[in-house]
Amino acid sequence: MTFPSAGSRVRVTSGGGGFEAGAVVLDERFDASTLHLLREQVAACMSVVGLPDDRGEDVILAVHELAANAVRHGGGAGRLLMLAADSTLQCQVSDAGPGGGPWPVRQGHGLWLVRAVTDELAASYGPHGSQVTITFRWQGSGHLGAQAT
Repeated sequence: MTFPSAGSRVRVTSGGGGFEAGAVVLDERFDASTLHLLREQVAACMSVVGLPDDRGEDVILAVHELAANAVRHGGGAGRLLMLAADSTLQCQVSDAGPGGGPWPVRQGHGLWLVRAVTDELAASYGPHGSQVTITFRWQGSGHLGAQAT
């Protein structure tokens, strides 16, 4: 999987509508020793994106859960890519673990929590890793969204 460099603009699609261009907000590799730093980086990005505080807390929680799953079930490390445009934020967590099929999404599990706080969740699993993309939408124009072309 190829990731764009931070600050670049990329075409992103999400579900039925998506958005045309998004600014890379964060592109970070992580492992068990850096999960706490990743959480702090995501929190720092929330004011740049322009999310309301309650949605920012949802993003931090959901990304942390996905990253922890990547560390625990996906080979011990992963990568986070966050893209923002208009009033939409997409966060993609991927790993290079052995796969093994979709995780169950049921109450009491991290993915159940992630699904509860996101507007959209899409996942793919395979023998060379997993990728989960979550989408957040809010009213109004985000700071980066006003700059997107």
